[in-house]
Formats: sequence, C-alpha cells, structure tokens
Amino acid sequence: MIKKGDTVYIIKGKERGKTGRIVRVLKDSTRVVVEGANMYKKHARPKQQGQKGEIISVSRSIHASNVMRVCGKCGVRTRRGHSVANGTKIEVCKKCHAEL
Repeated sequence: MIKKGDTVYIIKGKERGKTGRIVRVLKDSTRVVVEGANMYKKHARPKQQGQKGEIISVSRSIHASNVMRVCGKCGVRTRRGHSVANGTKIEVCKKCHAEL
C-alpha cells in the first residue's frame, strides 16, 4: 500500500522515469499526487478589484498503478513483500529484503 510521504518512481505516462514524493493519496479513485510530476498551469482570478490575476503551476493526480515504490536502502524501484518479525507482519523490499 502506497502512503503519503513515500518516494515513488513513475513507470507509465508522460512523466515516465521521474522520481518524487507522494503528497496526497486519493483513496476513492485510487490515485496519488506526486510532488513535481504531472504539472499543469491554472489561471487564478484576482483576489481584489484592481489586482492582476496569476498563473499557478498545480500538480494533478496520476493513477496509483502507474507508480512503484522506491526502496530507502537500495534506492531501486521495487515491489513489496511481506515478512513476519516478532509476531507482526511487516513490508519488505523484494530485492534487498530491507524493511519499507
């Protein structure tokens, strides 16, 4: 399960090959917002009369199946595995067997 704050590698789409941190997880639509990826321009109206509007860069969500978690120890994109330690189930890296 991908959580907020995890580092992920984008494997599909126009942002393929980029790495970033997850800012937000949208569970209803199984999408995630990755920091610095899938950026779009948004035009904002002026807040008060007489001021100018502005153009803001906003990151939009991408589907969770298009990202892979990056292991903190080996630094490689990896799938997660499960292991039991001290009677509790933990997630481990499939490549280096470090705890995720």
